[in-house]
Amino acid sequence: MDDERARQLLDRERQQTRQQLNQLLGEGESDRTAANEPGDMFDSAEPLTKQEADDAVVAELRSHLDAIDRAQKRLELGTYGLSVLSGEAIPDDRLESDPTAELTVQEAAARP
Repeated sequence: MDDERARQLLDRERQQTRQQLNQLLGEGESDRTAANEPGDMFDSAEPLTKQEADDAVVAELRSHLDAIDRAQKRLELGTYGLSVLSGEAIPDDRLESDPTAELTVQEAAARP
């Protein structure tokens, strides 16, 4: 994959991930504010369950941003598209579907 295409994919991935993260953080803040408002009684465990789920998604999105950073660093170093484990080439179609891929399909499948 050429560097320009890789940059485009990673930039798009970063933009989408940041958008999802910002939206989720905004919704979470609204939900937490609403839960603290006086009014009707409701199941107090419901907001906590949603908050825990939201927190897990936020952590996953932040982890994905870290993966994007690592991929961009590999692009700068000239190692983008090569497995970080074996140095084997990662096929372009895999990088198109997951621009942050660090392993070949076989290596990823072999991981626990």
